[in-house]
Amino acid sequence: MKSLRTAPARRPIPSPTPVQAPAPSARLGWLDALRGLAALVVALHHFHLLDMFPSGKAVLSSFDLGLFGVMLFFLVSGYIVPASLERRGDVRGFWIGRFFRIHPALIVTVVLSLVVLPAGDTAIRVLRTGDDPSSLIANGLLLQDVLGVTNGMNVTWTLCYEMVFYFFVTALFSRGLHRHSAPIAAACAALALAVGTAVGERILTPDAQAVRVLVLVVLAVVLAGFAGVLSGRPGPTRAGALLLGGLGLALVTLNTRAPWYETWTIFATMFAGTAVYRAQHARRGRRLSLLACGFVVLAGVLVGPLYNRDGFQDHTWTPGWLAWSSAYLAAWAVFGLGFLLRGRRFPRVLTWLGAVSYSLYLVHVPLKHLLGSLAGVPPLPSSVSGKIAWTALFLTSVLLVSHLMYRLVEIPMQNLGRRVQRAAARRWPATGAAAASGPVPAQRAAGREPAGTRAGAGEKG
Repeated sequence: MKSLRTAPARRPIPSPTPVQAPAPSARLGWLDALRGLAALVVALHHFHLLDMFPSGKAVLSSFDLGLFGVMLFFLVSGYIVPASLERRGDVRGFWIGRFFRIHPALIVTVVLSLVVLPAGDTAIRVLRTGDDPSSLIANGLLLQDVLGVTNGMNVTWTLCYEMVFYFFVTALFSRGLHRHSAPIAAACAALALAVGTAVGERILTPDAQAVRVLVLVVLAVVLAGFAGVLSGRPGPTRAGALLLGGLGLALVTLNTRAPWYETWTIFATMFAGTAVYRAQHARRGRRLSLLACGFVVLAGVLVGPLYNRDGFQDHTWTPGWLAWSSAYLAAWAVFGLGFLLRGRRFPRVLTWLGAVSYSLYLVHVPLKHLLGSLAGVPPLPSSVSGKIAWTALFLTSVLLVSHLMYRLVEIPMQNLGRRVQRAAARRWPATGAAAASGPVPAQRAAGREPAGTRAGAGEKG
């Protein structure tokens, strides 16, 4: 990989901490398994599975399944997404890949849901907010949660934070700072602890008119930023990446829906996932990475009793501080267990579940609503047999539709994305250091690609 920060002779800037590629046999099946588990847990959480059991409500008050699932998602994304960018060494290719990875399945889910769900159903809100242009733009940019716009689907709030994370990663990569994930993770965790609830939410959008103005301003900035990062030229690429990174920082600082302790815990978690990757593969800096991860875990648990109470738990959709802290700690524990077992071969059903996890994450709520309207039964049948049948019908339908979405939409669109990347590289070759960052690994120089960082391996949408 070569650096975006170029010397006059455009020589690669050597990395102070070169990253060793994983063993070629590694498929990162452990990440696939964790993604699949996270998606399934979130689906069962929204299905209210625990409510079906006599002691379920007591469990929910002390452990939040939804938070556990999304934090596990964020850890997996933090581990693999920056590695994917570094493997490519190509900001333009990274963003083309991201678009074809995320948007097609999301668009298909929204469109089909609007067609098949009854009028007035709340599973899809993208055209039901009273301000359709703002809703379409904000949700299309996947920045709705930091623009004061209702999420088009309730689960897409996590994609908003993923998108801002991509902004940050791209900006850091463009300045050669992407290897400093450990101190960045610790800084985000410190912000969550120190500020907590002291900074207000949605400062920039106090009313509907402010939302419209902000959406238009952000649209212009995002288009300018992407014009730069897709240009394939060093100067515009760097400028566009910094513009996107600055925009993301401004929005999450001043205009998130969530209180600061949740917002910065999310980013601390994702950058900590990256720090785990660096601790695994870098020759130096492992102690710093491990210390930073330990601090992130401690901070993530402590913000629960410090802040996730007195009404603020309603902003994070969790029952209380204990549910937050236990779920956050459990997400790290499961991620750590998966990491320790990373050299083992995981059952194919788990790796398949990981492959379809993005589609599962998108379709499970609309399918739940559709099944309820078709069957004419309440979401929670009272009889034991009814609960079993309803759960079996839900899981079977979700897994089947997720598989079809993966085969018919995700795979073809990702393949198309790769063709677009190659066509863009041929038509507008990246010049100088816009092509890569850091020294090219031996595997790529020899024409081989590290299997452990293949695009899509372990990635969530």
